[in-house]
Amino acid sequence: MGIAPGTPASESSVADSDSAGNGSAVASRPGAPRILLISGSTRPGSTNTAALRTFAEIAAPDCTAELFTELVDIPAFVPGDQPAPPAVRALRERLAAADAVVFCAPEYAGFIPGSLKNLLEWTVGAADLHEKPVAWISVAAPGRGEGAITSLRTVLGYVGAVEIESACRRMTVLGSMVGTDGTIADATVRQALAESVAAIGAYLSAAAAAREL
Repeated sequence: MGIAPGTPASESSVADSDSAGNGSAVASRPGAPRILLISGSTRPGSTNTAALRTFAEIAAPDCTAELFTELVDIPAFVPGDQPAPPAVRALRERLAAADAVVFCAPEYAGFIPGSLKNLLEWTVGAADLHEKPVAWISVAAPGRGEGAITSLRTVLGYVGAVEIESACRRMTVLGSMVGTDGTIADATVRQALAESVAAIGAYLSAAAAAREL
């Protein structure tokens, strides 16, 4: 993943979120890009989660990547001015801290899972994703997953997120490809993920350079 020119290289961390919903990944150098990875699947052993975990592994040399896996903990969205529940406040803090967000979700009944749509509904009023760079990854089999992609893009557009089109990728990930460590060793999948990582890096570097003008 590309970093702004002149930025010294150093190690950084990749971690899953802890049980309290707080990411434990901490960048080892100031200014390291932070990417929040949100899996739209709550299923143990999900290929969507495995793809994001592999994404984080690939991105690790140049950024802090945090995998959000607490989708099941987000309560049902209720419109109004009431205080946000603790799990939602924690999510908002992590969204605010992220330089970019990557989603990977399965398709249920021609749409993204209701649990992911629910998470996104919580971001509308607070503008948590407004002007936030985002990308999506689809691991569905050929000819499938279009409904999830279309519906996710619709919702992300509605909340004002900025899609990094060059970072969005389609690839097929079978359950048999997921190793015991929860990552994917398949060279084709890893190449596609590496291209996504590089595209996000290039986008963030260009954005950082533009802010300095």
